[in-house]
Amino acid sequence: MGAMKRQRSSAGARLHHGGGVPMMRKISRALIARPARSAASMFVLAIAVFTVLLSLPFSSAERTMTPLVDAAVTATSAVTVTGLTSLPLDYFSFTGQLIILIAIQLGGLGIVTLGAWLTMLLSRRLALRSKMLSTESMGVSGMGEVPSLLITVVVFTLTIEVVLAAVMLPVLSAALGWGEGSFHAIFYAISAFSNAGFSLSPEMLGHPLIMSTIHVGAFAGALGFPVVYMLYRMVFHKSRMNLHTRLTLEVTIFLLLLGMILMVIFEWNNPDTLGPMHTGDKLHNALFASSMTRSGGFSTFDITDQTEQSLLVTNVLMFIGGGSGSTAGGIKVTTLAVLVLAIVAEVRGDEHIRVHRREIPNSTVRVAVAVVAGGAFVVLTAVIALIAVTGEDLESTVFEALSAFGTVGLTNGLTHDAPPAGQWILIVLMFIGRVGPITFAAGLAARHKPTLYRHATERPIIG
Repeated sequence: MGAMKRQRSSAGARLHHGGGVPMMRKISRALIARPARSAASMFVLAIAVFTVLLSLPFSSAERTMTPLVDAAVTATSAVTVTGLTSLPLDYFSFTGQLIILIAIQLGGLGIVTLGAWLTMLLSRRLALRSKMLSTESMGVSGMGEVPSLLITVVVFTLTIEVVLAAVMLPVLSAALGWGEGSFHAIFYAISAFSNAGFSLSPEMLGHPLIMSTIHVGAFAGALGFPVVYMLYRMVFHKSRMNLHTRLTLEVTIFLLLLGMILMVIFEWNNPDTLGPMHTGDKLHNALFASSMTRSGGFSTFDITDQTEQSLLVTNVLMFIGGGSGSTAGGIKVTTLAVLVLAIVAEVRGDEHIRVHRREIPNSTVRVAVAVVAGGAFVVLTAVIALIAVTGEDLESTVFEALSAFGTVGLTNGLTHDAPPAGQWILIVLMFIGRVGPITFAAGLAARHKPTLYRHATERPIIG
């Protein structure tokens, strides 16, 4: 009997002291088994919490309850760092604006760490070669360095935001006063680096220093932390630039300059946009507009005043977006690069896709095709639904849908004017546009497995 009591006591002690360990292991295994579902669940939870907070009376300037759909639009837009809102920011009290700022900061950090987190989870499921490829693409030389990447994410984010706020502080303080100017400087710094596009005082965006600072912040945030970490290792550890970083920089700069040139061509004499400006201001605003269309979301003129050609360019750039693992949305620039390289290789008759003395595997091309096709399908479905619900024309709904999917935040007013059903469609689209491409690509990578047999090859007629 005494032995049995000692055994029960020992078992109780193990349950009391170590019962949490098996539970944590179960949670960890669940996260590893379903990383896409876990990532989506975290974003849903964050959106739900901030929706509740923004709907309460203390969040509105009038101290009244905010309609649920308006609170949900704002919360989703902030957490997904999009910038589309059905209510102006001055509708919210200082407390409400502070809640929005916290949502933007948490959303931006959550997005850029999500890629590293998924890589860390997926690396435990992949074969050795796939592990090496996944860690290399993140800019780390070994799986043990992923925690270092996460630390770099937080440190770099906070550092760049402090610098951006310090640069803008004198101008905003002189215009708005020390207290309000300080809050606006912090708000713009976080909003710019997170590519959120939220603006407290749109009239200040025309100031050259404010515009340049926001541009630098949005550009840095859109590169992606795998690129930032790789550049850090190149400077301090003499590492060699990997293919992901090289392609991201090349395509980003190419799209930035191409967008600027097209904006200059199509808007140079437009009296409602660049027309009244001096030559230097025209070039500056065109460069700013080109950068903001790929997820920044800020604008120095009414987007509806652009020519139809510029709107088409904006639509294309919004769909492409920024770098992988960044605060930008869209299908990502490396996805575009892989598809273009695959087309070039096919036109040349090359069997393999080679660039910068590296070879891109066919599995990567298949993932890129799937991401583009999936994104196009989501946008097309949303456009059809928006036309049915709002009764707006194709041009307006396509623009707003691409802005939501690309988490850009530029708007033609549809988000504000749409009925609740249309706003819920945009909420879902913002969520899918933010979480979808990341988790979809990660899920495809996780399901990749070698086949043990092959069927006879037969080529269908193409074209």
